[in-house]
Amino acid sequence: MTTTAAAGADAEGSGAHPRFAAALEELGLGELTARVRRFPDATRTAAEAAAAVGCELSEICKSLIFAADGVPVLVLMDGASRVDVELVRKELGAQKVTRAKADVVRETTGYAIGGVPPFGHRTRTRVLADRALLRHGVVWAAAGDPHAVFPIPPAALVEHAGATVVDVREPTA
Repeated sequence: MTTTAAAGADAEGSGAHPRFAAALEELGLGELTARVRRFPDATRTAAEAAAAVGCELSEICKSLIFAADGVPVLVLMDGASRVDVELVRKELGAQKVTRAKADVVRETTGYAIGGVPPFGHRTRTRVLADRALLRHGVVWAAAGDPHAVFPIPPAALVEHAGATVVDVREPTA
C-alpha cells in the first residue's frame, strides 16, 4: 500500500487516504474503512459533504487547524457552526489564535484542507471538540481526501481524536 498524499485511496479501494486507513487500523477501527463513502465531486466544504451524504449540515464534523501563539491546534466543529477564535484563545490560554495557512495544515496533518480527518495526522496536536457535535448519534468527517467521508459516533470521534470537549462555537443570532 502506498502512503503518499497523492494516492487518493488505499489499496483496498475504500476511498480513505492510505495514512488515514492505517490510522483506523492502528486504533482498532478498521471496520470503518468499509463505511467510507467516496464521491465523484469534492466534499471540501461542510455544505458539499452534507449534500453528498444526504445529512443535516450540523452532522458534518469539520477538522480545522488554528495556530495558537504559533502552535497548531485542531478544532472539531459541526458543519453548521463557526469557530469563535476568542473562545479558543481563552480555552487555550493563548495570546493570539489565527486560522492556520494551507501549508501549515498540510505540514501538521499530512492532508490538504478539505480532506483533513479528525485523527491520523502526521504530527500530534492538541485537539478541541465543540460540544455541539455530541448532539448527534453519528457525524460524518473527512477520510483524509476531499472526496471521501466516514461516519462515526461523536463520543468515539472525541475519544479517538484525544479531544477535550469545549464550547467554542460562535453565538447564533
